[in-house]
Amino acid sequence: MVTQTSSSLQRHQWRHRRDFLRFLAGSPYVAALAGAKAFGWQTAETPYVISNPKEALNVFEFEEAARRKVLPPHWAYMVSGVDDDATLRANRDGFKHVELRPRRLEDATKVDMHVELFGRTYDSPIFVCPTGGQRSYHEEGELAVARAANARNSLMVLSTATSTGVEDVAKALGRPPWYQLYAPTSWDACEKILRRVEAAGCPVVALTVDNTTGRNSETFKRLRRSMTMQCTACHGPEGPTNKERKMYDGIDLTGIATQNPSMTWDFVDKLKKSTSMKLIIKGIDTHEDARLCLEHGVDGILVSNHGGRSTETGRATIEALPEVVAEVGGRIPVLVDGGFRRGTDVFKALALGARAVGIGRPYLWGLGAFGQPGVDRVLEILNAELKLTMGNCGTHTVAQITRDRVATPDWRI
Repeated sequence: MVTQTSSSLQRHQWRHRRDFLRFLAGSPYVAALAGAKAFGWQTAETPYVISNPKEALNVFEFEEAARRKVLPPHWAYMVSGVDDDATLRANRDGFKHVELRPRRLEDATKVDMHVELFGRTYDSPIFVCPTGGQRSYHEEGELAVARAANARNSLMVLSTATSTGVEDVAKALGRPPWYQLYAPTSWDACEKILRRVEAAGCPVVALTVDNTTGRNSETFKRLRRSMTMQCTACHGPEGPTNKERKMYDGIDLTGIATQNPSMTWDFVDKLKKSTSMKLIIKGIDTHEDARLCLEHGVDGILVSNHGGRSTETGRATIEALPEVVAEVGGRIPVLVDGGFRRGTDVFKALALGARAVGIGRPYLWGLGAFGQPGVDRVLEILNAELKLTMGNCGTHTVAQITRDRVATPDWRI
């Protein structure tokens, strides 16, 4: 009996070890080390860790620096996907199937990256996606991100799960952010949130529809099992509570879920009629739903799979983007997020019809590693890479980045 128990424990431990190694295999650092050794280069047992933002050559270099500073449970939550993490990986792999078709002998000194969205002009099409609880990664949280976005004149979308109120974020940003809405099951609670963000001057509300039933975060749960840290010291027994989410201040959520699994297009109609803000839908991935967005008077679409943290579709947003763009036909702006790490990634999405491209984990890495300077450097790197790509591909403006600038020879669609 003792032998069987010991054997069972060993198998249990091996399975966890195997799953964790599989998760690590997605890290660019592991891949970089393996590639370096294959070429006979000298490498340390651990990757080089930047000590300040200016040392970073690309956004990936912020990941390890952040991992060493962020509390392990918070880190595990941010980096994980759902089920087998297949969609998380697909978002990155999708860019391998889009090739650039550069045009030569164009004046690369005349690159202009400005974009206009709902009457406001931004310096770049790269925007800051909504991510919850940013104070989990740095004490200044959303305020640090807002200041960096302000310095770069970048669009910022604030999460309902923000750890800082919209009013304070707007002050740090120098203007009201766009607001991402998780709709509660109570319309009264939803309306109170809408009135608050309207009063703060938010011009756009982005209704999230891709995570209404929750998620199967296996990797996060598996990593948490191996951690000895007791989160109850800071949170409730089930993790972060609604009291920590500042947009629920003054709202009685007793018996109310903060995400509504019963939402239908009727809810979209009701939301559209009840607010003066522009309404975009976040989480549209098919042309059928894009058509319904048009029929229901939605003002914009954000193609998203929640960074691989919602349904395990196995499909990259860069691959879903073209069918949504084709259905919309330029009638409303289409934005996209999911796995963007390079200026070339952004260029590919713009060529496939996106008006703007959102980043999530990269700026959280910068935030976790260095606060505002880290976020600023992430934006600086991605903007510089995009400008370089635009110049090398012969596009002077974002509007000139058209479908003929990319090829997709091995796409399934």
